Amino acid sequence: MRQNFIGMVVSNAMQKTIKVKVTSQKLHPIVLKTMKTHKNYLVHDENEACKLGDVVRIEACRPLSRHKHFSVAEVIRSTKDVTA
Repeated sequence: MRQNFIGMVVSNAMQKTIKVKVTSQKLHPIVLKTMKTHKNYLVHDENEACKLGDVVRIEACRPLSRHKHFSVAEVIRSTKDVTA
């Protein structure tokens, strides 16, 4: 089973690469409040189909470059669906 995350496209300025922001909630050990954290991943987008604001599912793959270790598995929600 490959590692999967769901996140939002933050940048698509590069060729065949997008930046995806994945947010998660963690419990603070002392204060016992939930804190939102995020991490940005560089993701391979072969068809350059993703646009800013799209919600995508990313999947781990072999290292494609120094920082790219994920590829787009599917586009869950597109920005054109939201505006229409």
